[in-house]
Amino acid sequence: QVQLPESGGGLVQAGDSLRLSCAASGLTFRNYHMGWFRQAPGKEREFVSAITRSATATNYADSVKGRFTISRDNAKNTLYLQLNSLKAEDTAVYYCAATRVVSFQTYSALSDYYNYWGQGTQVTVSS
Repeated sequence: QVQLPESGGGLVQAGDSLRLSCAASGLTFRNYHMGWFRQAPGKEREFVSAITRSATATNYADSVKGRFTISRDNAKNTLYLQLNSLKAEDTAVYYCAATRVVSFQTYSALSDYYNYWGQGTQVTVSS
């Protein structure tokens, strides 16, 4: 059974930082591109960032470029998202997801192409 439990969310002030983690199990982690998505109340789920199987390439939503950094440790089967300079509009539930699509550049930002999802971790940024 594939599990992608996220952790590291919380309530912070604008300008603060958080580090989210996603400890994967039940799949061969190194074979999957990984992504982070988020969903704010009343809004659709949106792409945040993605990283290739071997961490050779990354992809970011324009809204988080320069503030968020995605990384992974295949030895620990863990995905990370460093969130810096947080803003109130970053408030959302953040989800970890795994995909086996071949074309990372074409599909990494598209949630429909992800095979497995975590339960989410809440990030709340107060202004």
